[in-house]
Amino acid sequence: MARILILEDERAINDLVALNLSMVGHTTVQAFTGAEALKAAAIHPIDLMIIDVMLPDTDGFTVCEKLKGTPAIFLTALGETADKVKGFERGADDYIVKPFEMTELLLRVEAVLRRTHKSEQHYRIDDLDIDFEAKTVTKGGVPVDLTMQEYTLLETLVKNRNIALSRQKLMREAWDISFMGETRTVDVHVQRIRKKLGLDDRIKTVYKLGYRFEETP
Repeated sequence: MARILILEDERAINDLVALNLSMVGHTTVQAFTGAEALKAAAIHPIDLMIIDVMLPDTDGFTVCEKLKGTPAIFLTALGETADKVKGFERGADDYIVKPFEMTELLLRVEAVLRRTHKSEQHYRIDDLDIDFEAKTVTKGGVPVDLTMQEYTLLETLVKNRNIALSRQKLMREAWDISFMGETRTVDVHVQRIRKKLGLDDRIKTVYKLGYRFEETP
């Protein structure tokens, strides 16, 4: 998984983002000022930065420019078009306006890591092995035949492990965004994945919401 620098001066937000990134397997480095972020980046190899714009000692645009070459997502209350343009001009890979949904942030983090080739290539748990690059799944060393839709749904759950995802969120991420079918479709595919891979103890149903892939024992 990735090492992610969080530059956010509001401790509650910084801690919440760090907690959720840690829950899906990332290592986090927290900074509350631009100076702390630059110092941390000089010490640790950073795969991705999540940056607020308004900081006590500088602004996030300047920090992003100084750390140019490191993938970055702006997470800020500044939502004007001019601010977004400035962010992308300074090297941002994505721009999220507060308030935000944590699941959306996690999915965008994964998208940036994937685009910048810094996302994990394999995931292993119990006797299950998922090759994200080849899009193959083996159980006990034996290949398992999943449809592309089943595989995409499994990958979405695994890459957001320990996070409860609604059926609507899963449909948007695992199916084409324009897909408008019944959410029952998600339930059917989850049942197939559970049966094929023996994941009843890992893919948990979240009452009245959706599903969660649990990594913890």
